[in-house]
Amino acid sequence: MGVSTAERVPKQDRSRATRQRLLEAAVACLAEHGWAGSTVLVVAERAGVSRGAAQHHFPTREDLFTAAVEYVAEERSTAIRALFPQGAADRRAVVAALVDLYTGPLFRAALHLWVAASNEDQLRPRVTELEARVGRETHRIAVDLLGADESRPGVRETVQGLLDMARGLGLANLLTDDAGRRERVVTQWAALLEDALG
Repeated sequence: MGVSTAERVPKQDRSRATRQRLLEAAVACLAEHGWAGSTVLVVAERAGVSRGAAQHHFPTREDLFTAAVEYVAEERSTAIRALFPQGAADRRAVVAALVDLYTGPLFRAALHLWVAASNEDQLRPRVTELEARVGRETHRIAVDLLGADESRPGVRETVQGLLDMARGLGLANLLTDDAGRRERVVTQWAALLEDALG
């Protein structure tokens, strides 16, 4: 008698795969449907798992969505570092990659989570802490990739200004495809960074 594929895959690996499907489905749902339209049931159905399995991994809706945004943020951090394995690189390419962080589904999902947190007391502290952690990591990546020396006056603020600008471009992109203007702004910021960072 044959052994089913499910039996051959260790339980821990199946559990990890289920968790990953749930996290990816949660981000996709949040980006597409917003907080109000993203329930645990909707995410479980999209991930192809039962609601009970979803709640086994994430007991509350808040657990699921904060974990999902954090997971994808970590994946994006890994991906952006992989684009520049030698560290500091062409500043225009780094600026473009950082701006891209704010124009995809992760940013859209995070934005929905931020808006929900502004109105939901139990969600607010979790999202605030998550955003602070993701923000620090993104800042660290930007400093490394730009070869910025934050011991010099104004450099830290310049890097933070770049990230704030990138977030603003991401917001503008939510309403219209702003690719042409975004390219010009990226080019200008790269030139400004060359002057500011040396």
